[in-house]
Amino acid sequence: MQLSSESPEHIDSVGGRPRRLLVLRHAKSAWPEGVADRDRPLGPRGLRDAPAAGRFLAENGGLPDLVLCSPARRARHTWELAAAELDSPVPSRHDPRLYGADGPDLLDVLHGVPDEVATLLLVGHNPGFQDLILLLAAGADGAAGAAGADKDVLDRVRTKFPTSAIAVLTWYGTWTDLRPGEALLTDLAIPRGVRHSS
Repeated sequence: MQLSSESPEHIDSVGGRPRRLLVLRHAKSAWPEGVADRDRPLGPRGLRDAPAAGRFLAENGGLPDLVLCSPARRARHTWELAAAELDSPVPSRHDPRLYGADGPDLLDVLHGVPDEVATLLLVGHNPGFQDLILLLAAGADGAAGAAGADKDVLDRVRTKFPTSAIAVLTWYGTWTDLRPGEALLTDLAIPRGVRHSS
């Protein structure tokens, strides 16, 4: 699967600049007793899967222009492990608005993304990430969005957006003008690391 943008001819026919949103749910976390939710670490599976997410991005043309990451420990560590698999460093920042946000809150975050960013990667949490994907690809009413969507991919996200999953949404225009139902959900990948027996 190649995460490439569509042709320049399509840009001219639709108007606007191509945008791509990559939504990465943090890798599987642990639930240690007495640890606050924000401070939960990655579990053994998460430590394997987070680098696999980075390899998926590197191998499929998923290098973002900017990364916004939740400040929660499990999200930060997911991005650190994924980023280590990329050939080039990517500008990233921790954004407290991503922790505990719902779909409309996350859309507000997207509205503030600088115009020069063509590909953005969000690293964070459910249920907000699942809500955002469905809001953008299916619209506020849950029906297929104006941009259309791969129904099988949309149904998979509706059913579950698991840890380490990466959803890919595309559209043409500005971040500021993005509205519910305007993005096309093109891909859903669930990279998994290899479990080594001892």
